[in-house]
Amino acid sequence: MGVKLLSHTEEACMKDTIRTLHPEKKQGVNISREKYEIIRQAILSTLRAQKEMTFMKLSHSVEKEVNGTFEGSVMWYVTTVKLDLEARGEIKRVPHSRPQLVKLV
Repeated sequence: MGVKLLSHTEEACMKDTIRTLHPEKKQGVNISREKYEIIRQAILSTLRAQKEMTFMKLSHSVEKEVNGTFEGSVMWYVTTVKLDLEARGEIKRVPHSRPQLVKLV
């Protein structure tokens, strides 16, 4: 079993991605660092303004904020980045809330 050397293109692509974390220690995914930062900033700015909100309202607010400038499924990225931010301790779910409420830590 040999070591695979990466081409410059593969190396550059890896630097432009981030491996997300999951609050339940499930496997994360590799996503574009640029897309991650766009969604992360939208989530954090929305929660700074609203304090706490339902996950669906947060998702719709982020969708409005990035409307027309984001390529891909905003809902998928919001879900993925929200889980990552929970795992990193930047946001948290409000315990026992139905529907799920999220807020800044």
